[in-house]
Amino acid sequence: MSQLSILVMVEHDNQTIKSSTYHSVTAAKQMLSGQGLLHLLVAGHQCKQVAEQAATIAGVENVILIDNSELAHPLAETVTDAVIAVAENYSHLVFPATTYGKNIAPRVAATLGVAQISDITEVINAQTFVRPIYAGNALATVQNNGQQVVLTIRSSAFSGTTETQSPAAIEECTVNHFSPLSQLKSQSLTQMSRAELSSAKVVISGGRGLNSSENFALLETIADKLGAAVGASRAAVDAGYVPNDYQVGQTGKIVAPDLYIAVGISGAIQHIAGMKESKVIVAINRDPEAPIFQFADYGIVGDLFEILPEFDKALA
Repeated sequence: MSQLSILVMVEHDNQTIKSSTYHSVTAAKQMLSGQGLLHLLVAGHQCKQVAEQAATIAGVENVILIDNSELAHPLAETVTDAVIAVAENYSHLVFPATTYGKNIAPRVAATLGVAQISDITEVINAQTFVRPIYAGNALATVQNNGQQVVLTIRSSAFSGTTETQSPAAIEECTVNHFSPLSQLKSQSLTQMSRAELSSAKVVISGGRGLNSSENFALLETIADKLGAAVGASRAAVDAGYVPNDYQVGQTGKIVAPDLYIAVGISGAIQHIAGMKESKVIVAINRDPEAPIFQFADYGIVGDLFEILPEFDKALA
């Protein structure tokens, strides 16, 4: 494997490509620096249209399509089998650092017996990367030993490529064996009428200071006017105010919107790790000593139950 060759895993729902893929492609291009091969892998069922979309992403030279009914739902074990079937041809296997990618990449690395470098935020060269450690309080520069490597890419650290090209070739591959270890019995999907949290341009998040799930309605009315996504701190999720899909932070979603509004959030370092790359941060908290103000571009000290209605009126 003397030639640099990168395989990027396409995250999708069998119909459209998730935005995380475009950020992963940007990181892959930085690793290549114009030299080497960039291929994409689409593993799913009845998903040829996804492969056709992927083929138009600028810089992609080939799209591998593995279409099988066993991949109708992206179970980590079966998708891992699909990746392993083609992995030997690549020096780098790249996944988004999303729930999808984090579920598959460690299994791929363990099966191949190679290193994984997680949550890449900067590419120095094809073998050297920067990643956050200690909840983002420090950055580690990590160098691969030159062997095959599995990488997960933090989407918020890389712009999503928007350039297109004439469609690249699509190569259909067959996998004859899938793991029988897991089966999907049922799933319950949270229906979201607003922007997706990880890709929204504006996010308004609530913390324990909101006191109840009913009070999150104050955020939702403002979110609707701003076209924003609604997030939450882990404290609010643990208190049962909102589902854990809303959680922003080290153990939740990593976001980097143009505007992040933190309401009733004290600013624990685990939460800060998930949103500190936001372009503008606004904090609303009645405690002037709350740690969140150390990271905010704008801070409002006061009672959120007085401030939010006034904010809502101003938007109206």
